[in-house]
Amino acid sequence: MSVYKIVFAGPVGAGKTTSIAAISDIKPFTTEEYATDEVRSIKDKTTVAMDYGLMELGGGEHIHLYGVPGQARFDFMWEIITEGGIGLVLLLNNENPNPLDEMDFYIDNFRNFIDDTAMAIGITRMHPGKGPDIDEYVLHLSKRGFRVPVFEVDGRKPEDVITLVQSLLYTLDPGLKQ
Repeated sequence: MSVYKIVFAGPVGAGKTTSIAAISDIKPFTTEEYATDEVRSIKDKTTVAMDYGLMELGGGEHIHLYGVPGQARFDFMWEIITEGGIGLVLLLNNENPNPLDEMDFYIDNFRNFIDDTAMAIGITRMHPGKGPDIDEYVLHLSKRGFRVPVFEVDGRKPEDVITLVQSLLYTLDPGLKQ
């Protein structure tokens, strides 16, 4: 029996908790608490430790899904949660004022983990004419030396999140079968 661990990261409000819940085969475990700081202007509750879900694959294999808190003040959890992980799903909210800068921030903070594993990026809340388009993300990433899958996703739609996770797995092992 094989067990794998994928980590979901990104800023507050990017859809980490929602995405994990959309694809988990168990009721997700969350550590959401009422926001008491500037996050209140974005949403009522925020993850303070981690989110956890589980995808059951054929043959007794499982993928453990861990979401890290988006706030930098909880960055001490990031290293703990990434230990033993096989890859990073980075979610970005395209409605935020500077999503490319946020992408750089998370790539820089998870760089050692990304270098040892793989990364796929999901862009949430994309609207025509608002924020960068997918090509701008890809160009920005290529200037930083990255060639990773980048998708527009709706974290509420299991098929979008599964596509993102599959792209991460295919990056790790291009010979995987669907």
